[in-house]
Amino acid sequence: MSQDNARPPVAHDFYEILRTHGITRIFGNPGSNELTMLKHLPDDIEYVLALQEGAALAMAEGYAYASGTVGFVNLHSGSGAGNAMGNLTNSAAAHAPLVVLAGQQSRKYMPYGAMLASNDPVKLYDPLVKWSGEPLRPEDTAVLTSKAILLAATAPTGPVFLSVPLDDWEREGDPETVAHLIDRRVMGAPVIDTDSLEVIAAALAGATNPVMVLGPGVDNDRGWQASVRLADSREMPVWIAPSPSRAPFPTRHGRFQGLLPTGLGAIAEKLAGHDLVLTLGAAVFRYHQFIDGPLIPDGAQLVGVTSDPDEATRAGVGTILVGDPSDALVRLAEVFATDDPAILPARTVEPATAGDAPYTAEAILDAVDRSKPVDARVVLEWTSADAMWPRLSFERSGSYFFPASGGLGWGLPAAIGLAMGSPERPVVALIGDGAMQYTPAALWTAARYKVPVTFVVCQNREYGALQRFARHMEVPDAPYLDIPDLDPTAIATGYGVPAVALDSLHALEEFVRSAATAEGPRLAVIPQRSAR
Repeated sequence: MSQDNARPPVAHDFYEILRTHGITRIFGNPGSNELTMLKHLPDDIEYVLALQEGAALAMAEGYAYASGTVGFVNLHSGSGAGNAMGNLTNSAAAHAPLVVLAGQQSRKYMPYGAMLASNDPVKLYDPLVKWSGEPLRPEDTAVLTSKAILLAATAPTGPVFLSVPLDDWEREGDPETVAHLIDRRVMGAPVIDTDSLEVIAAALAGATNPVMVLGPGVDNDRGWQASVRLADSREMPVWIAPSPSRAPFPTRHGRFQGLLPTGLGAIAEKLAGHDLVLTLGAAVFRYHQFIDGPLIPDGAQLVGVTSDPDEATRAGVGTILVGDPSDALVRLAEVFATDDPAILPARTVEPATAGDAPYTAEAILDAVDRSKPVDARVVLEWTSADAMWPRLSFERSGSYFFPASGGLGWGLPAAIGLAMGSPERPVVALIGDGAMQYTPAALWTAARYKVPVTFVVCQNREYGALQRFARHMEVPDAPYLDIPDLDPTAIATGYGVPAVALDSLHALEEFVRSAATAEGPRLAVIPQRSAR
């Protein structure tokens, strides 16, 4: 084919697919295998550079949640993709709609085991992704990119992985195929059929003392509104399922009970006396501490809805329906709608005693709650997650984010992605001084792109969560869980983020209150009492 009749390169086709799906930002940390892709980067798609791969992935996840698009991550071959795998465990558990694109060595060099070749990249991310692929031909890249984006966004949403050899990007593309891909859509949210929903409705109608347990799958406007209506109409107490990554119910509502524990016997104890346990958008259940006992109380029936067939089939008890849990909530709320629902007074919490520095987690949380903007998104990666639920007020969906599998290093960069995805909502990130050390380089990205995140580092100079587990597991106290001599303000300043050490809860309130008008990242450190 003559030069005049040459087709646009594969890279051109690739970026057309991204535009089609509203993807305007790529988060990444590239290497030599990715430079041929970046050579063709168009002006209308921004490449957001992160200094570490796990940070790039968490930023893309936060951005996806806030923007309502698929998060797109670009990593360097097997080594870069491997570095991001720790945070990928959080993304997989959270059903994050992500595409992870890694570069591959050139096709010509692959048989020789060339440096920076990714060994069997299609298997690299198993079993943490919904699908992984590598094009058989260069011109297949657009087809697989389209498939990856659609799969990531299709229920149950989740991360996917794509590997592309470096010499594919400049080969001739396939504009005829791309024309069809641009028009292609996959539409439809799987919902519970009417007969199956009637199984839940009948169980709920026949129950004398039902209880509702909600999970991250209903943290959206429809889920919040419907769960409140249903709880009030059936006068049900509401718990949050164990180990939640989101807040699916208003925390000051009169029927809110708090967070279920993470041991099976402890959960059964909390739910004792209820004859029906209705779960929506939650795995049944995500355990952590080993506390033996029954799965649910004797005499109780469990019915639930999840969008994830794997969550449904691994549940140890009950009848689980697969479909959109928010849709099920809306339809159940209509079934049990009443003109005179029983509205309880708002839930109140006794303020913690402030005392002197270092402060308890409860006192710090009270100060944050008094001062955070009402529409703030709170990202938490801190020892005191359990203490948070009685104390922070969440009045709308999309207000709370936590690493879904508990892996550290997610919260700080995820907060940056959230702020980039919806800058109209302030972001407050509560990060432990130990958790901060996993991805501190993300601060540089916040500084470079002037992302308005308010970071609060709670400094207790130890891995407090491990200290608590050590007591539970009767492990002798030892200094290997201490992290003295860290200066988070110096670290932040070195990455270009203004930082200050606070000496009072009043100063903390002033700092958090100004999150509403922040024009760039800022960080404060507050001394926290030891978990010992």
